Amino acid sequence: MTRRAPIEDINEDNLVVTKPKKSAAGVEAVLVALDRGFAQAGVPRTAKALLRLNQRDGTDCPGCAWPESQGHRKTAEFCENGAKAVAEESTLRTVTPAFWAEHSIEELATKTEYWLGNQGRITHPVVIRPGDTHYSQISWNEAFELIGERIRATVPDRTVFYTSGRTANEAAFLYQLFARSIGTNNLPDCSNMCHESSGSAMNATIGIGKGTVSLEDIHHAELILVVGQNPGTNHPRMLSALKECKDNGGRVVAVNPLPEAGLFNFKDPQSVSGLIGDGTALADEYLQIKVGGDLALFQALGHLLLEAEERVPGSVVDAEFVAANTQGLDEYRAARTTIDWAETERATGLTAVEISTVAQMMIDSTATIICWALGLTQQPHSVNTLKEIINLLLLQGNFGKPGAGACPVRGHSNVQGDRTMGVWEKPKESMLAALDKEFGIESPRKHGLDSVDTVAAFENDDVDVFVSMGGNFALACSDTVALEAAMQRVGLTVHVSTKPNRSHIMHGTTSLILPTLGRTDTDDKHPGGRQVLSVEDSMSVVRTTQGRLDPVSEHLLAEPVIVARMASATLGDDHVIDWKAMADDYDVIRDRISRVLPGFTDFNARLKTKNGFVLPNPPRDTRSFATDIGRARFTVSPLEYLTPPAGHLILQTMRSHDQYNTTFYGLDDRYRGISGGRRVILIHQDDVTELGFADRDMVDVISTFRGEERRANEFRLVVYPTPRGCAAAYFPEANALMHRELVARESNTPGYKAMSVRFIAHEAANSAPLT
Repeated sequence: MTRRAPIEDINEDNLVVTKPKKSAAGVEAVLVALDRGFAQAGVPRTAKALLRLNQRDGTDCPGCAWPESQGHRKTAEFCENGAKAVAEESTLRTVTPAFWAEHSIEELATKTEYWLGNQGRITHPVVIRPGDTHYSQISWNEAFELIGERIRATVPDRTVFYTSGRTANEAAFLYQLFARSIGTNNLPDCSNMCHESSGSAMNATIGIGKGTVSLEDIHHAELILVVGQNPGTNHPRMLSALKECKDNGGRVVAVNPLPEAGLFNFKDPQSVSGLIGDGTALADEYLQIKVGGDLALFQALGHLLLEAEERVPGSVVDAEFVAANTQGLDEYRAARTTIDWAETERATGLTAVEISTVAQMMIDSTATIICWALGLTQQPHSVNTLKEIINLLLLQGNFGKPGAGACPVRGHSNVQGDRTMGVWEKPKESMLAALDKEFGIESPRKHGLDSVDTVAAFENDDVDVFVSMGGNFALACSDTVALEAAMQRVGLTVHVSTKPNRSHIMHGTTSLILPTLGRTDTDDKHPGGRQVLSVEDSMSVVRTTQGRLDPVSEHLLAEPVIVARMASATLGDDHVIDWKAMADDYDVIRDRISRVLPGFTDFNARLKTKNGFVLPNPPRDTRSFATDIGRARFTVSPLEYLTPPAGHLILQTMRSHDQYNTTFYGLDDRYRGISGGRRVILIHQDDVTELGFADRDMVDVISTFRGEERRANEFRLVVYPTPRGCAAAYFPEANALMHRELVARESNTPGYKAMSVRFIAHEAANSAPLT
């Protein structure tokens, strides 16, 4: 164990492939988690951080948005990947001005995200100006003056304010207030790239874009469908909830292209059976669906449920609920009367028998939850796919009763809270009117840029100032090669960050890196002393989060302070909004939020209660649906699935187990048996043979979209149990293959699960990227 940053970068020649695991968590997860923490931060600092993680009055995990229990909490209320996230943030490795002086941009551009992120926490604000080859230290005052000067020198619509889901509620609220005070709704965020399709489908059908279940509902559901999701890596604490559901007699169906370990068996490291026993079998049924075949599956399930209702009226459909709360059943029933089973089997890769088995499980259940994640949201027909999920839930009245509902599982810790706080390029008029009344400003009404629109704006040279509150925009977005070139033409890029990343290297002609406190850091540089922040989890619970660790540098500022000082430097100290008062005391921010946002009345008082508070959710709370028709809506969509050109496969991107978004904790994708490297393509043996390659061949990958091609070089084919015609590669290495116009209709979410790709032998390829 060492706290020294790694000198060597990834060497893909070190790739090791072993058999995939058949279970998730267990003793190994505990040992890995502790090892990462001790190596980065030492034993005392790691223990102090982890023992307060996800506890009442503790630190909300900076990883995923899975909720905490409202009742008893375990001493170790975290998972392996949560511990890794804390290790990354609590590290004692530091990136000082000496680091920037030693490493030029030219050198850093050759490094991977793994190497950059492992250098440690940034300790001082730094700047790079036109002609500079290195970042150098700058004072906070100079940095804010530079930001204010550049924003005032351009027009509002040529400024963009990007947000990562890690940002807490108070900072997010100030951030959107700053943007709208300037006069723009250019507020793209990471939700645009993940669950925007969920919001688009749910708002139109049930009147809310959030999940309609609680953690207790998960525990007491009779049936849970886990679709397009890998909880063992992306939301490991969900495994405990699924185990409790199973212990209570519930059943679980897993629907996913890859047979992920966390879908099958959970070895709870906090139980005897998890430590020394066989663990808990999770999935009662596993449907290995083709990438993009989910819409066909849900339509087939709808057909079978309505067919069973036709045979025995009243046996399936909750007629009373449907009559009182919905519209459009007759049209939906007519559309699902017949089915082409041959086409359904082609679309899904499943048999009619497999689908019928799950349909019967749904028929037998009186309380069903359907959970999903990015496997469903990142395809051209994602919104229609999710509307089909809502159709199924409406049929059986699975809203507003225990153990039932819709459950989009959000990825990043406060991505849902950021949207609640108003970080959205398409704000509602009610929110803007309340904002204007409270603060005496005139918010813009013109819709702004989302993340994909921002990529296009970069490429069209329509951005003068780009501010990023966390995140790693250059690496997270599609069309990587073109985007990175375009970002370097922007006049000013500003990154509020904790650690170095690729976006800092693909910087504007002038660029600032502003180091901020992390979730685990104590925030006590205020007139009134230590401050507390708040977050919202995947199930609409708002609770406190406060760091307990001494920051690694006295030069770090909290995100609300950074936003407030940017605003003051831009708008002037005599601006109608008292930014300093809110930066000094976060209670002031919350008081103002309470007068702007529905559900936040008495925000400060309610936040201090034992478990925080739950935001209103009409479908869950009162079986009411705030759509434009005042009812939930059945919808009808055409059958649609992904059909690649001849000689191509459908490629989906995925995270490794040692990764969170664009942050790499290490190089061990333990459950899939991949370690030491990341540039791999998981592919079925029959597809490898049919395409004329062999296991471990080195290839260049070429994607095709609307007659244009993109290339990503030097990937190694790894035979893996994927569905025929489908392949998988790690995000963000495969992002260079993503055409920015390959998006989900309605939501504009990038189609990271829908790329048509072919391979050519690496030796025979021209290594220059295609344009």
